[in-house]
Amino acid sequence: MNKVIIIGAGAAGLLAAALASGYENEVIVIEKNEKPGKKLYITGKGRCNLTNACDRDEMMANIISNNRFMYSSFNSFNNYDVMDLFENLGVPLKVERGMRVFPESDKSSDIITALEKECLRKNVKFMYRTKVAGLCYEAVENSKDDKKPSKRVTGVRLEDGRELPADSVIVATGGLSYPSTGSTGDGYNFARSAGHNVTKCYPSLVSLKIKEGFCADMAGLSLKNVRVAVQKNGKELYSGFGEMLFTHTGVSGPLILSCSATAGISCDGAELSIDLKPALDSEKLDERLVRDLSADSHKQLKSVLRGLLPASMVPVFVKKTGLDETVMAGNVTRENRQKIVSVMKNFTMNICGLGGYNEAVVTKGGIDVKQINPATMESKLCSNLYFAGEVLDIDAFTGGFNLQIAWSTAAAAARAVLK
Repeated sequence: MNKVIIIGAGAAGLLAAALASGYENEVIVIEKNEKPGKKLYITGKGRCNLTNACDRDEMMANIISNNRFMYSSFNSFNNYDVMDLFENLGVPLKVERGMRVFPESDKSSDIITALEKECLRKNVKFMYRTKVAGLCYEAVENSKDDKKPSKRVTGVRLEDGRELPADSVIVATGGLSYPSTGSTGDGYNFARSAGHNVTKCYPSLVSLKIKEGFCADMAGLSLKNVRVAVQKNGKELYSGFGEMLFTHTGVSGPLILSCSATAGISCDGAELSIDLKPALDSEKLDERLVRDLSADSHKQLKSVLRGLLPASMVPVFVKKTGLDETVMAGNVTRENRQKIVSVMKNFTMNICGLGGYNEAVVTKGGIDVKQINPATMESKLCSNLYFAGEVLDIDAFTGGFNLQIAWSTAAAAARAVLK
């Protein structure tokens, strides 16, 4: 009987447990929380965007860090395999805008329950409210020319001092995002103890903090169909079209999350520019402005601008132009219009940092994948030690891609311990 210990009962840990059980395998899942799937429960705003129904090329294009590493595990267990699995476990699915896949019920709890039931059906044992303090190893004798690992994992050591033996250990502890769910970087310590490198970690898919205080005046305002560009020292770090949101401390929304994932910590100290009317070039926008000003020449400038901008943005916008918002539309000069068009096509602000891990969707950075077998997720430095999910240095854009990374890497590790 092979004993497999899985550390972490999140998305990767639960799936690995469900797939690794059987064939003379005894599977034990150790979770420091009181229940499984705590982070999974809040994904997709509680709806659980469990994968994306796109093709392989698009899937790989949406994986930002180390997407080549994912080819093997994805080919063995792809997004359609994930959908088939949950449908077979009794969770009907639906595909929404952007090919995002959700449970029909819009309840992430259905995904957790299905995995938990499958684990229990296969006699997986759970140890809740139990923290792993470290891994146990033994040396392996190799010849000088042998490139095989010089040690292997033999089990885990619990915080209370107990040691649990195991033939294989899968580390699926997550990263650092949403630490309130238990993701506090434990897996990085386990990896380091085995000799692994851990790349620099920081929050990703997160809001951006803005130096200027005017964002608070527009907090809650969502802008759709705008173009955002981020530049630093004359170099463009990011450019995208879509939707964004103002917050009390800065900006967020789909465009901004993608920006944080692409540019990362380089965003700090960069300039963010919004084209509020990307469908119109400066000449066409000026023509539109002339018509609006002429039609309402008896009104104040701020009233006319409400036909072009959200009301809550107008005071901030006018202040940025340096104009008087009470000037009558009929008195707006050509030079005034040029200032309005310029700011409307290039509404700038300065980024002074990233939002924290408490709001980050995922962690950027993690265990160096050069030291991991991409087909099995086994450590190249320590036999019988596997890693799956966010603990690895792999991350993606929003849209179900990060959970797909968790599913595919977990399946690869589970199948490896089965063999």
